[in-house]
Amino acid sequence: MGDNGHRGNRLFTLVAAGLLLSGAAAACEQKSGSGDGTEDSGKPIVVGSTLSLSGAFAATGAIHKIAGEQFVARLNANGGLLGRQVRWVVRDDESDQAKVSTLYEQLITQDRVDLIIGPYATPNILSAMAVASRHGYTLPQHTSVIAPLMTYRCQFPAWSIGPEPNKVVPNQLFDAVATLPDPPKRVAILTNQNGSTDFVSYGSGNDKVGMVSIAKQRGLDVVLERRYPPNTTSWAPLATQIRDAKPDLVINDGLGVDPVNLLQAMKQLNYKPPLMFSLFPAPGPLLGLGDTSDGLLSVTIFEPNKATLDRLGPDATAIVNDFKARATQAKLPYTVFETQAAASWNAWEILVAGVKAAGKVDNKAICDSLHAKGADTTFAGHLTFDPKANNFWTTTQAIKQIQNRDWVTVYPPQRAAGRLRSSAG
Repeated sequence: MGDNGHRGNRLFTLVAAGLLLSGAAAACEQKSGSGDGTEDSGKPIVVGSTLSLSGAFAATGAIHKIAGEQFVARLNANGGLLGRQVRWVVRDDESDQAKVSTLYEQLITQDRVDLIIGPYATPNILSAMAVASRHGYTLPQHTSVIAPLMTYRCQFPAWSIGPEPNKVVPNQLFDAVATLPDPPKRVAILTNQNGSTDFVSYGSGNDKVGMVSIAKQRGLDVVLERRYPPNTTSWAPLATQIRDAKPDLVINDGLGVDPVNLLQAMKQLNYKPPLMFSLFPAPGPLLGLGDTSDGLLSVTIFEPNKATLDRLGPDATAIVNDFKARATQAKLPYTVFETQAAASWNAWEILVAGVKAAGKVDNKAICDSLHAKGADTTFAGHLTFDPKANNFWTTTQAIKQIQNRDWVTVYPPQRAAGRLRSSAG
């Protein structure tokens, strides 16, 4: 989950206003997109989307591309959808929110795709959602967690931190570290001024609760609190401030390679914090740091730890292994099927469940079917979608930690594949 925002909180106002103007709440009721599909039974069902295949978020976009290609290949090998093969048309949005609306308009009005699926990154998803609402298309989406802004009733999240992630994430993190023998008391909070990351730190609108306020409510000493722009390139000043503040826990509500940059800048100072958390990082680059990132914490909806795969069964293991083979062939630096890939898989399974339940390629019927019947997913179980909660389902999020150069789920105990530890072990 992760995302590339610009101008921080201004995004909320602009997107919310745009959605209101487009009639997002009612659009899915007004248009049904494609017909019942019977007249095109010999043609493939075409799904359109954008992904960040270049630019700042290409590393994560590549994960979603491979997962999507794998899913479509698997689907077609098993007979396709409604007896028709499925073709996925992907456009590169270049990690640029400004390009997303135009590309989705082209996919719908020029390419005339039957269905759409969301892009990567919350701001991009918000732009795609505005287009989907105008044209009455159902939009399964992978990674937007800003539940209050996802007001279009025919968008369906594939990664849920519940309707109040600005409360769930901080409380889960603080509950987790409170189980350590010597829990942290002094915290530094550094926030990317992005839509989702800023939201988790500070809330939005009338709801100003977030990481910062909850840390203080829980009696933690916030010794450093800084916001930084998404295009930050000089990390030394932030690293120096962290070192001088002497926190027990550094919380980076950041994304992508933000924590890599911070850790490398702190290493230049011969400093490493006792414990560090990063919200939505690209998973591979952190592991590439070796001992420098050991002990780092983050959020997860899925890690292919043996205990987890044993619970899910052979189909999940086959998916994980196939992804690894495809990612290796594509020369991805990180070939593990984890949170980002699982979110993609969930989104595709939501789309397929809606089409099958509707029995036709009709976007209104697909949306209504998902509200009525939900969706079965391999990695998150059965999902139900309540429009009153903007379709955000009960969270399956957990906390993971880098241990011995691997991501291990460590909290809550019922989902843990390893023991939470301090970075010193």
